[in-house]
This record gives sequence, structure tokens and C-alpha cells, in this order.
Amino acid sequence: MGPKQRYTSAIKAWPMEERPRERLLAHGSSALTTAELLAILLRTGTGGQSAVELARSLLEKSGGLRELDGKSAEELQEAKGLGLAKIAQLKAALELGRRLMAEEKKVLGAVTSSKEVYEWLRPQMQGLAKEVFKVLLLNGNNEVLESVTASEGSLTESPVYLRDLVNLANRHRAAALIVAHNHPSGNPRPSSTDKSLTEELVVMGRLMKIGVLDHVIIGDGRYYSFADEGLIEQYGTAFDGRRTR
Repeated sequence: MGPKQRYTSAIKAWPMEERPRERLLAHGSSALTTAELLAILLRTGTGGQSAVELARSLLEKSGGLRELDGKSAEELQEAKGLGLAKIAQLKAALELGRRLMAEEKKVLGAVTSSKEVYEWLRPQMQGLAKEVFKVLLLNGNNEVLESVTASEGSLTESPVYLRDLVNLANRHRAAALIVAHNHPSGNPRPSSTDKSLTEELVVMGRLMKIGVLDHVIIGDGRYYSFADEGLIEQYGTAFDGRRTR
């Protein structure tokens, strides 16, 4: 009796028309599942698992693509079958996705509402484990000149200095700006610190002739807009009233 045949689930043993890479080239990336797209990045599986099975396991254990993206390299190393090379490939691909969205916004042109700001920044900021403070620098037509990360902080705060925001606006010759940060708790309700910072920023903008259009706080599936709540106008009107006394 000859040696027993070892079963394999390696993708190279699959029929050609079922392999993710070949299917992507034949039918386009939209024809693949998220696990299959990840499998192309991973290239190989481990311990009898195919790359698709490894990708599916990663997604299930993480809770989804967004949660997987939020994990650090050290956390990802705990997953069986993920070495440093695979982790670097995953991180690079996810970052490219974020940068593509940023470039698409520049092509689209003007920002016209808090919802547009939220929908653009949500993939970059929702689900992060720490607060990140971003600044959108706009020209006179409210078109995005640049998106800049002004600071990265802790679970509960992201220190930002008004002079840094003004310097950014001057450096890019921006006529106006919109600031945004995330709340890792998922609740976008502004803190007293958020309110005082926004009021100080509006005052600074009035003095420096730089429009402060909004401060958007990004939570889990929802957001808070200081402009929509009338606070940007309120802060500006209060400052103008004090100056005319």
C-alpha cells in the first residue's frame, strides 16, 4: 500500500477559474469578497489553511475590516500565520485606500456641508483607538487644498495649539479651514474642552481673517457639527459684539 495522499487547501491547487487573483484579473476587484481581496495580499496561508481561509479567520476574529485596520502591528503578530511581511502589506494596502479617498475629495472639489466632511473623514478616523485632530484647508471656493493631521493624542484627548492651525492656514494660503477630530468612545457629544477650543479658534480666525467653517466630531456611525448646531455663528457673533463695545 503506497503512502497516504495528503490533502491540501492551498489556492494553487484550486481550479484556475476559482483562484482570487485570476478572478480579479478576469472580472474586476468588485467581484471578490473582502476575504478574497485580503487573501491576494497575504499570498499564502498557514497550517493547512489557504490564504482565503486565513483572511476569513482574521476578519472574523477582528470583527471586520475596520477593526482589523485599527490593530497595531504588535497585536496583528499574535495572529497565527501573520509575519511582519504580511502585516506590512496589510497596513500599506489599508493606508493606500485612505489616501485614495483623500485624493478623490480633491478631485470632487468643494466641501458644502458637515455631512460631506463626515463621509470623507469617517473611513480614516472612525474606530481609531486614540484621538486624532485633522484640519481641512480650503481656498475661497471651499475647495480642499490639503488635509493635515495636526495632532495625535490619547484615548481621551488630542492636544492642539491654535498657533499651529493658523500657521498651517498661512503656509497653504488657505482662506478658510474646517477642523475635525474623533472620539474613540464612539459618542460625538462635545466636551467642555471641545467647546472652548472651538470658540478660541473662531476668535483667532476672526482676528487673522481666516474663516473657521466648522468643527466636526466623528463618533461611531454618527457625528456632531458645531456649525449645524449654530455654535460657530454664535461664537463669532459674541466676539464681534465684544469688539464693538
